[in-house]
Order: sequence, then C-alpha cells, then structure tokens
Amino acid sequence: MKDLFEKLKERRGPLGQYSKQTHGYFMFPKLEGEIGARMKFRGKELLIWSLNNYLGLANHPEVRKTDAEAAAMYGLGAPMGARMMSGDSNHHQQLENELAAFIGTEDAALVNYGYQGMVSAIDCLVDRHDVIVYDAESHACIVDGVRLHLGKRFAYANNDMESLEKQLQHAESVVKDTNGSILVITEGVFGMSGKQGNIKGIIELKRKYSFRLLVDDAHGIGTMGKTGAGTGEEQGVQKGIDIYFGTFAKSFALIGAFFAGEEHVMEYLRYNLRSQIYAKSLPMPVVIGALKRLELIRKHPEFKNKLWEVVRNLQEGLIKDGLTIGGTNSPVTPVYLNGTIPEATNVTFDLRENYGIFCSIVVYPVVPKGTILLRLIPTALHSAADAEYTIKAFSEVATKLKKGYYSREKMAVI
Repeated sequence: MKDLFEKLKERRGPLGQYSKQTHGYFMFPKLEGEIGARMKFRGKELLIWSLNNYLGLANHPEVRKTDAEAAAMYGLGAPMGARMMSGDSNHHQQLENELAAFIGTEDAALVNYGYQGMVSAIDCLVDRHDVIVYDAESHACIVDGVRLHLGKRFAYANNDMESLEKQLQHAESVVKDTNGSILVITEGVFGMSGKQGNIKGIIELKRKYSFRLLVDDAHGIGTMGKTGAGTGEEQGVQKGIDIYFGTFAKSFALIGAFFAGEEHVMEYLRYNLRSQIYAKSLPMPVVIGALKRLELIRKHPEFKNKLWEVVRNLQEGLIKDGLTIGGTNSPVTPVYLNGTIPEATNVTFDLRENYGIFCSIVVYPVVPKGTILLRLIPTALHSAADAEYTIKAFSEVATKLKKGYYSREKMAVI
C-alpha cells in the first residue's frame, strides 16, 4: 500500500508537472496596480489582455465610491450567517428583483460563487431518474456538476444540433423507462473559443423533444444583446431559456452569481441549494456593489459599445494579418498557433519581456496537444492603438514560431 501523499508526488497532473518551471510566471502570475489595460508584472508595465473586466467597471469612480461607502457602513462581515438562517437583507432581495427584471424573468436567486453555484444547482435540479444532455465543450463547473449526477448523462459535440438531437433521442429512451425528465445544458459564450452557444437551435428542438434548458452565460451578461441582457437576447430567444445563469466575475468586475427563471423554480433553488443553505450569505458591500454595477450597465450602453469597437478592431486586424481566431463571435478572442508546450512558454515569454504584452496562455489538456491558444480579452478600457500594436506583435511572433525560433531553446525558466 502506498501513502496517499507519496502518490501525489507522482500524480502531478498535466500542468502540475511543469510547476517548478512555470510557477509565478506562466502559472499564478501576480499583476499589480490599478485594474486596467496596463498593469505591472514583475515591476514592468505591460499591456494586459487577460482580465475579464469587459466593461471597465472594476475601477469606475462610481463603483469605487459605492464599494467604499458600503464597506465603511456594513464592514465585510454583514450579514452574518447563511441567508436562510440569518443572512438575508432588503438589499439581497432588491438585487434579485432587479436582476430578474434585467434578464426578463419572474425571479432570480443569488449564489456566492459561479463555479460553486453551477455545480450545486445541477446536483439540486435533477435526480437519478433524470437525464442530463450537455455540450462537450462546457465549462469545468458544468462538467463537475454533471459528474455528481447519479443518473444518465450524454454529451453532444460542440454546437452540433444533429449530435444534440441524437443524444436527446437516447435521453428520451431512458426517461421513458425511469419516468424521469431531461435537462439540456450549454453556455451562452464558450470561454475559450469565444463561440456563442447555439441557443436558438437548441430551443427550436423543443418542438420535437421535451426538455428544460439551462444556459451558463458568464461571458454573455453585460457584453451580448441590445441591452447587455445576454446571449439569449443577442439571438432573440431569451424567453426560451428556462434557467439563466450569470456571474458577477466578468462584466460586473465583482464576485458572486445568480440564477434567473420562473418564480417557483427559483424558490426551489433557495430552499434546496446546499451550497447556499450551508454557506454564509454574500457580504453586504458585494450586494450593494452589484446593484451599482447593474445600474451602470443599464444606464450606460456606451460601455458595451466601446467594448465592441475594440473587439472589432482587434479581431478584424488579426484576421487581416492571417492569424487564426477560430469561430469567435463574442469579445473572447483566441489566437491559435501550432507548437509544443515548451514553445508556448517561449512565445509567452517573448510577448511579455520583449513586446510588453500580457495575455493568457492555454495548452493541453484544455486544448489538443500541439495547439497553443493565446486568449485575448478586450475591454472598454483598451484603445484602437492597443489593438493595432498587439496585432503587429502577434504577427511577428507567429512568423518567428513558424521559422522555429522558439524551438531553439528549452522551456523558458524564470
């Protein structure tokens, strides 16, 4: 028999095996200074393309003022206790009401964290007689939630409606015997590829199959749709989403999340969602801060317009220069290159040290072996000049990669 901790030394994982070379630079980097398009990394100012601060609200003067005043008034502890027991407030209820109105649903229910909330909600909504059908490229929080499911689950190929229909047929054959139900789960915007989930196509399948639809719109709320109400609004099918899930971690530049849908479904979640029943309520400054951010999103469509101006400049320029950004139709901007993990680290090192650009590096197992994904997250704080400079830098780096420049050295060691 082996000691558990000794096994962990051997079982470091596909990313953990590189921890000695990557920690603090490629993994767990520390960005310092005011949140914005430029921040300091290891004492040097860089152009930052890795923060989900889509609308630039993190350091908006009204946001900072509201956050500070709420913290001064309530501290970070109030309200104390789980919301069901002693942690509710008028502000929590107000935020839920305003979120429901913004999304266009009967009700909304707050949760403390996006990842935790999604995992817990999937477990809460279905029982062993039910079947889950989910997009194969769903976020890890969906995958982990599905893993908890004691019944059948089927994955369909990303955004492939023929594949989804086949899995729905399998699901129907199962629930016929179990007297169960079917839950379909997808994302509004896939966080790596930037592709919108085919919500419209899924909803059209409701004409032939009986199921409910849960959409994780973490990257869509605030960025997609005429009012910023998300990808369902963008595709003109918001009413067809049965349970809408949005987070505060991106456009809101905060923490926390919420579900929105029919009143009785939200009530069910409030009374059965274990991750909330047994967890402390969202602190008052977070709730009041979210109310201010929602107010700004509703009142200032120019924030979203500015974001999309930057998105278009960046994405059109990258394509014009022959770079591959896949099928993104959202602000998420992936740049796909071919290379090994050591080459990926050398590319990233070159971008940071010689070009002054900081973006996220994504390698296997998140993307297939041999693929390097450099993910750019445009924000309303970036400029046309930022986009132009980045396009030029990426074009030069892509040329150097093809010529073998980054394979001459082993993985960069900091």
